[in-house]
Amino acid sequence: MFSHHLSSHEANELGAWLRLSLTDGVGNETARQWLAAYGLPQAIFETDPDALSASPSERLRRAIETVPEALPALLANTLDWLAQGQDRCIVTLGDAHYPASLLNIADPPLMLYMMGSLVPRPEASASQGLAGMPCLAIVGSRNPTPQGQINATQFSQALSAAGWCVVSGLAMGVDGAAHEGALHTGGCTVAVVGTGLDRVYPRKHLALAHRIAERGLIVSEFALGTPPLTANFPRRNRLIAGLSQGTLVIDAAPQSGSLITARLAAEQGKEVFAIPGSIHSPLSRGCHLLIKQGAKLVESAQDVLEELPALPGKLPRPEMDGADRPPDGTPALDAQPDPPLLRALGFDPASLDELQARTGLATAALQAQLLELEMDGDLARLPGGKFVRIAKG
Repeated sequence: MFSHHLSSHEANELGAWLRLSLTDGVGNETARQWLAAYGLPQAIFETDPDALSASPSERLRRAIETVPEALPALLANTLDWLAQGQDRCIVTLGDAHYPASLLNIADPPLMLYMMGSLVPRPEASASQGLAGMPCLAIVGSRNPTPQGQINATQFSQALSAAGWCVVSGLAMGVDGAAHEGALHTGGCTVAVVGTGLDRVYPRKHLALAHRIAERGLIVSEFALGTPPLTANFPRRNRLIAGLSQGTLVIDAAPQSGSLITARLAAEQGKEVFAIPGSIHSPLSRGCHLLIKQGAKLVESAQDVLEELPALPGKLPRPEMDGADRPPDGTPALDAQPDPPLLRALGFDPASLDELQARTGLATAALQAQLLELEMDGDLARLPGGKFVRIAKG
């Protein structure tokens, strides 16, 4: 593990890891094979290229023998970044502090950049820090429904209060709400990002990223300076699934990154959960597809916790506390009678004309009631002039 105080020997070792990651034509799989055979990157570069592979291509042979032009600047930037504090480190494949759960995925990264209060300490046991934490992923749409946004926050709060560390991807929408929910309860959260850790994407989450670093961890496999390239985000999804014992999907279209995360979790033998929604909502179809494929349909955090191992000192299943709703934020449907307009609206989106036909209200009176309910947070306006009910909890 590389942290803020490096000896010259350690700096050279870090340089060799960076060189291996920069070498053109050497992917993670090839690098892992060589590391298994030779131990450390320095030994790989000291070995005759012809001995590294049965028949290395001329292009690969030249790449191994050539120091990448970007290496000196990247090494200097990386050393400067590490020197900025004890809240950052780099863990390499095979290090005792490398998360064991990632060793079981199909393509574990060679290096993990970490920043936050939960970075492993060189003197600490390998079972401490991220490696010893029970983690659950919460993922979903970058543009969720108003109800999906609330669900992400409430489920995250409840699961965090039950002792689970919430893992997500720092994206807009469901990801951000999941991180916020965990932070709100005083729990921990891990953000797995698709850029270098010297950048924050999206920029709107700069303040959130700082709060996550203060109370949790930000993780990336990408070198410092890596911009938000489109291809990097599906790749980071395997780490979100790999770090977690289960994945909860909230608001997802059939062709979305969230379903990639869920598929990877299932392939890794992890639990997959999905919250259903309206059959008319495009963002419910991905969740419904997962449920058809075997994901557990969940309506409350308790449904999730029932499938997960109990945590020492924590209630695995939140008990009803005598209030009108479960403590996980799921509203009781019969707590109070709904206003007539909300009953007419139901739980599917409806247009002004549809509501007028259902209620018989004059246009002015209907618009006034809709505005009042919107200001009270009981409904939201959707694109296309439709309205949708919100269960606030």
